[in-house]
Amino acid sequence: MLELRDVSFCYHRPVLSGISLEVKAGEIVALLGPNGAGKSTLLAIACGSLKPQMGEVRFADRPLADFSRREIARTIALVVQAGDVRFPLTALEYVLAGRFAHASAFGFDSRHDVEIAMKSLTDMDALQFATIRFNELSSGERQRIVLARAMAQEPRMLLLDEPTANADLAHQISLLGFVKGLTRERNMGVLFVTHEINLAAEFADRVALIKDGRLIAGGQPEEIMTADLLSQLFELPLLIDKHPVSGKPRISWLSGK
Repeated sequence: MLELRDVSFCYHRPVLSGISLEVKAGEIVALLGPNGAGKSTLLAIACGSLKPQMGEVRFADRPLADFSRREIARTIALVVQAGDVRFPLTALEYVLAGRFAHASAFGFDSRHDVEIAMKSLTDMDALQFATIRFNELSSGERQRIVLARAMAQEPRMLLLDEPTANADLAHQISLLGFVKGLTRERNMGVLFVTHEINLAAEFADRVALIKDGRLIAGGQPEEIMTADLLSQLFELPLLIDKHPVSGKPRISWLSGK
């Protein structure tokens, strides 16, 4: 569905070097790496906000560069960490902004748009915030509203940059569980950046490890999330065992090392 082919990008220094990565329909790929590894830049390139200086991004075997901004907005949703908004929007109004690419020539929200926005809020356990101003919500509540707006876009590809940041553990698990269910239901692709490596192990179908702008490994969590690779990635001694229920890799820091 989404394919990055030998992508490189630099600002005043190289940020990404020869990244090749794909996300298939119906799967979740987690992108792991230390701060400054180039993860957020990769997401910006994947949604067309930045253009690679070398390489190519393709969606459904079509160059992303050929898509109009409206087509991209109907196809790919990017979720970043929530901050303040400049206008006094309620949570519902904020989510309705995700329907812009589907709007008619008159530009008004239709009953269908409102229904989709309300369902997105409900799915994110955030319907109770519909009439509250976005800036009055806590950081964790805002993050749920931002994800609801992305879902209101009805995208085929979801790009998530720290989607569970500032959320409590219960909402971290419920949000990622919802995203995984939706991925299967809609045959949608998901690429998400996270520092919650145990959540990545539980919810991702595949994991990609990025360091210093280079992809160092990729594959299923059981194959990739080894003590050697993750300790190399984060430059920290880590211990990997299996979760007693799911059997997925479980990562612990070696205290005192």
